[in-house]
Amino acid sequence: MSDVDAGAGTPSNDAGEPTNTDNTAAPAAGTAAPASADAAAGTQDPKPTEPVVPESYELKMPDGVELDQAAATEFTAIAKELKLDQAAAQKLADIGAKMATRQAEAHAQLVETWTEQVKTDKDIGGDKLEENLGVARKAIDTFGSPELKALLNSTGLGNHPEVVKLAVKVGKAISEDRFVGGAPKSNANTDPAKKLFPNMN
Repeated sequence: MSDVDAGAGTPSNDAGEPTNTDNTAAPAAGTAAPASADAAAGTQDPKPTEPVVPESYELKMPDGVELDQAAATEFTAIAKELKLDQAAAQKLADIGAKMATRQAEAHAQLVETWTEQVKTDKDIGGDKLEENLGVARKAIDTFGSPELKALLNSTGLGNHPEVVKLAVKVGKAISEDRFVGGAPKSNANTDPAKKLFPNMN
């Protein structure tokens, strides 16, 4: 082998030991490599904070919505079972209130539809509306209990075309006259139920 070949290879110091040419410090013997940041910080997630469950919930309802006490008691028991804090319970109550409001609005629209159907019905509405409502009122006053009147009025069923038609038929069956105690004809936009149950409004 030539002298050039013998000189090539890993540089060494005077003692014949190889030297590090890339200026990177090698770890000392018996020393472990430094751990990563994630390993040093630990990989376990922190323990979640337990929600603060109150003794009672102060639920606020939007304007026009009344808090039902029986429903509130039941809601409180469920909220405590689920360990809801005040904020989470209020969010659920808000959703419930919105649903109740939408249902009430939908029912009110349905009752309004019934009212218009009565007014325009070819048999009992139009020019004959006031007369027929007077006849129907006599039937309700004669055979209807206060509880029935309250039910028809509170649910809006007193405006239902079929209920009004039935009352008209009954009223005509018990009356000798075609017109019984009806109010003077007018163009006022009056609900049939208010004509049938004036004392319930």
